[in-house]
Amino acid sequence: MDRRDIDAELDRVTADFHRLLDSATGAELGMSTKGTRWTNKQLLFHMLFGFILVRALLPLVKGFGRLPLAASRTFAAVLNAGTRPFHVVNYLSALPGGTVLGRRAMERLMDSTIRHLRRRLARESERTLGLAMHFPIGWDPYFKDVMTVGDVYHYPTQHYEHHRRQLTTRRALES
Repeated sequence: MDRRDIDAELDRVTADFHRLLDSATGAELGMSTKGTRWTNKQLLFHMLFGFILVRALLPLVKGFGRLPLAASRTFAAVLNAGTRPFHVVNYLSALPGGTVLGRRAMERLMDSTIRHLRRRLARESERTLGLAMHFPIGWDPYFKDVMTVGDVYHYPTQHYEHHRRQLTTRRALES
């Protein structure tokens, strides 16, 4: 996926996130989702958190991408060994964010995170976009064994779309 496609995805997801939050009633935000133990609001926060995570992942991929691939293979293996605790922490992390943050705060956080990612993406060289490392594939279905910096920019939109299908708000079910 090229830079323009990623940028267009970021635009589309940002607009969709706003529509989902703006159109949901308080009751809908408190409803259970399909296939998760989160409410719609907690799942929306988790979807937002996927973009925040990328901000932390990019320096990691760039650093490991300058080392032999074997270095990140070992790192990914260690992380994969902790898959069960990771899933517990991943679940628990959405509870406070999806409970404490209001709609506008979530929208502002999404907007600032996307702005940051878009600015970084615009500055990336083709060489940097191609840097790669091994990932802990047990942590997320959209993590591949080896991912480039470009793949990491694309990851949160895949994660977002996956979880969007689990929302039970009227707007989510209509589209």
